[in-house]
Amino acid sequence: MGPSPRQNFFPGGLYLILDPAVAGSRPLEEIARQALRQGIRTFQLRVKTPETGVLYELASRLAPVIQAAGGMVIINDRCDVALAVGADGVHLGQEDLPVAEARALMGPQRIIGLSTHTLAQALEAEAEGADYLGFGPIFPSSTKSNPEPVVGIEQLREVRSRVGLPIVAIGGINAGNIRAVFDAGSEAPAVLSAVLAAPDPVRAIADLMTALQA
Repeated sequence: MGPSPRQNFFPGGLYLILDPAVAGSRPLEEIARQALRQGIRTFQLRVKTPETGVLYELASRLAPVIQAAGGMVIINDRCDVALAVGADGVHLGQEDLPVAEARALMGPQRIIGLSTHTLAQALEAEAEGADYLGFGPIFPSSTKSNPEPVVGIEQLREVRSRVGLPIVAIGGINAGNIRAVFDAGSEAPAVLSAVLAAPDPVRAIADLMTALQA
């Protein structure tokens, strides 16, 4: 299907990160289909592997499933794979390609998100032309081997007051704290292990959606 028009971008609500290392034996396509049925519309595929072919193969299976159901697919780190599978955008870290270079590759219609961990980085990301911010870790997280220092809810509020871009808060978000994260200014809180490592992902998504809408 290719990317959605950027002006419609960012439906808000849950932002689900799909990572096969966290999902274990559960197929990501089935988790994505369940999530789509439950109303999630924004997905990031994160595969921490040096083998481009592994990421490409998974992305090429997932992107059509998600886009056919009206969802958005964002590929972590890799502009080349995002373009190759017709994804809606790319999510960059501080050590990845600069936003301007990514924009030159991705074109004006695709989404570029940038992970930030301080107010200064958030302001810089906005000035550089990112479409949304990742900001965190809000709470301690178990899915990063060398995590950044926890930023907390108050720093999220400060960034929200200074930056106009949508904010995808990330790090340790679950059904017990997602509403506080939303209220502090994140339109699209990101979850990973709260769904992918849950005993019942369908129930976990339902609990998160209920908490978000409370």
